[in-house]
Amino acid sequence: MTRVVLVLSLCVPACGSASIAPADVLRRVAASAVVISTSSGSGSGTVIRHGEQGSLVLTAHHVVGGCDSLNEFLCTPFVDDYIHAYFDGEYILNSYGALNNLPCSSETYQHGQRFHRDVRTFSRDFRLMLNMLVMIDDFTAENGATKLVPGTHRVESRPSDDYLESNAIRAVGKAGSIVLFDSNLWHSAAPNLTTGPRMALTLTFSRPFMKQQLDYPRLLGENFPEDARTRQLLGYNSRVPSNHDEWYQPAEKRMYKPGQG
Repeated sequence: MTRVVLVLSLCVPACGSASIAPADVLRRVAASAVVISTSSGSGSGTVIRHGEQGSLVLTAHHVVGGCDSLNEFLCTPFVDDYIHAYFDGEYILNSYGALNNLPCSSETYQHGQRFHRDVRTFSRDFRLMLNMLVMIDDFTAENGATKLVPGTHRVESRPSDDYLESNAIRAVGKAGSIVLFDSNLWHSAAPNLTTGPRMALTLTFSRPFMKQQLDYPRLLGENFPEDARTRQLLGYNSRVPSNHDEWYQPAEKRMYKPGQG
C-alpha cells in the first residue's frame, strides 16, 4: 500500500480484496458506540475516581470486551489484507476507542480537536503504527469531519498551525466508510456545527513488538478469544513473561511466538 490515506467502505463494494460488512453490523456497532461512549466517558466511575473526567465527555477508550457488536467488528477481517500489506507482516491492536463529536460543545474531547499525531516516536519510512477511522455517522465538513495533512508523516517536527490549517484535507464520507492512515500523519477533528452527533470508532494497529496502550490479554483473560487470528490481533502471541516459569517454556508454549518481529 503506497498511499498514505486509504478510504474504503463497509456498505458498498470496496477496492482490492476488502470484505464487506452487512448493514446490520454497522447498525449494531452504532448503537453500541452510543451506549459505551456515554457509560465509559467522563461520567464513568473509573474516570471520575481518578479525576480525569475534564475533557473526556462521550469518549470511551479501550472498548475491547465492552460489548458483543464492537467485538464482532474488531474480529471480522474487513481490511486485514490492507493492514498486513502496510506492515508487510503481522500486527496487533494498539488501541480501540469510540467517540462522539458533540455539536458546538466545549465539552467535546479536547485532545482530538487539536492537531496531533498518534505515535510519539517519529519513525521516518519505518511503518510503526497505522490509524483506522470508522465513520459510524456520515462525516461532513459541517459536522466536524477529521482534518488530515498530507505529507506530514514525513516530517519530524510539528508544522506550524498556519501550515496545518491551510494544507489540511477533510475526511468526508458516508457512514460505514473506513480511513486508514500512517500514525505519524498530523490530523485533528473539527468543530461540529450541526445539531446532531457525529460518532466514530478510532483504532490503531502496530507491529507486535510495540507495547499496547492497554494489556489486552491480561485484561480479557487467557480464554477470551478462541480463534487464532483474534489472538494474534489482541497481542496474545507477543506477550512478555512475568516470571521464570513463564520464561522457561518449550517453544510451542512460549508467550512471544515466532513471526512477531
